Amino acid sequence: MQPFRSIDHVQLAMPRGREDDARAFYLDVLGMQELPKPAELAKRGGCWFASGAVQLHLGVEDEFRPAKKAHPGLACADFDALTARLRERGYDVRDDDATARRRAFIDDPFGNRIELIES
Repeated sequence: MQPFRSIDHVQLAMPRGREDDARAFYLDVLGMQELPKPAELAKRGGCWFASGAVQLHLGVEDEFRPAKKAHPGLACADFDALTARLRERGYDVRDDDATARRRAFIDDPFGNRIELIES
């Protein structure tokens, strides 16, 4: 028997007080929805986002450093539309052809690396 069925969520770090920047990117640009945080966790700052079964949690880290290598890989319903929207809004979309699947890398407003994968 395998001990795990799926990933519940991925947590990325963010600087304190930048929740509005997180919302502008994850809600307005990527099209995710914000999840309410439990009251006790909301006191700590940060934001939680979801798209279908995918959840990304952003937690405040006082000595924040962006994740430049570690990253979530997100399978995209419409890879071309999403990457076009990102480019139109001035985001650096870095196409990568190292695998058989189409993929690209972007950075969130805090410099965290995110992989987008055509599915």
